[in-house]
Amino acid sequence: MWKYQGNERPNFAIQPKPGEESVWDYPRPPAAVADRRFIEVRGKDGVVLARTEQSIRVLETASPPTFYVPPQALLVELLAVQGSSFCEWKGRASYFSYNGERLAWRYDQPSERFSAIDGWYSFYASVADCFVNGVQVQAQTGDFYGGWITPEVIGPFKGDPGTSGW
Repeated sequence: MWKYQGNERPNFAIQPKPGEESVWDYPRPPAAVADRRFIEVRGKDGVVLARTEQSIRVLETASPPTFYVPPQALLVELLAVQGSSFCEWKGRASYFSYNGERLAWRYDQPSERFSAIDGWYSFYASVADCFVNGVQVQAQTGDFYGGWITPEVIGPFKGDPGTSGW
């Protein structure tokens, strides 16, 4: 059972300033929210992998947003790789690689709540260079959740050492 449900911000959470979002104000279960900012994803070789102004952020208590881009945003072919994982909210995820590195995932036929991201891709910011409105994002520690930390998002964030019970 998760200790924090997004109902109230714990006393150790950073207080947001105007223009900032606290991940402690995000809900549980998570929410899917359309985002019109310019998203660009580049491989470590500099090749642009995806580009769009149509994304969906998944917002979940204590975690930086996970950005999903539509399949038509992809500018290269990603290769499906073996393995999958299961999310209690979204369902089964499949993984994809580029240049031999697993760098993206998607949900095919996710739960009804997340039908908007059906077939959309999300990228690990630790493996690719990911940008929101031209600003490179910071990867969420540990990659388990794949969150993108942008300047307006504040924590502390799930994934750091000692946060497994959040």
